[in-house]
Amino acid sequence: MSRPHSRRQPDWRRLLLAPLFFANLGAVAPFEDRVLDAHNRERQAMGVSPLQWSEPLAASARAWAQHLATTGKFQHAPSDDVFPEGENLWAGTKDSFAPEQMVAAWVAEKRHFTHGVFPYNSSTGNVADVGHYTQLIWRTTLAVGCARATSRSEDILVCRYGQAGNWVGEKPL
Repeated sequence: MSRPHSRRQPDWRRLLLAPLFFANLGAVAPFEDRVLDAHNRERQAMGVSPLQWSEPLAASARAWAQHLATTGKFQHAPSDDVFPEGENLWAGTKDSFAPEQMVAAWVAEKRHFTHGVFPYNSSTGNVADVGHYTQLIWRTTLAVGCARATSRSEDILVCRYGQAGNWVGEKPL
């Protein structure tokens, strides 16, 4: 037995306000802008100058992200001693995370961050608990380039930083 349906009169107030709500729904910003903004919001909160987008760093990140997606491995790229770049990696379920959420995973490490000389910046005593965060806020890092690649089951984000951070014996801030 089906339930009877009631015929409701339209709420004219909602119909009149709808254009105001939908007018604010513009096009979504490009991936690069969203990732950069997520980095710079945290840097601003920590009193560090904003990063600039670097297409060469993004190209480097794009190549490594694609490599990770293709091979199924999840590891940092080999170091380049001539032109060192900082690097943050993130992976998560395919099509499930916005760029801001990806960067937020690194920002969440802030809960373990303590001021001081690297690598002694973790309240847990484990630098791996803050290493992504310290790279993100590193005071002498001025540029970032990021790229996303997709494997069968995961989205992978690689961000490259210039100048690299996480230098032993230096302070992030």
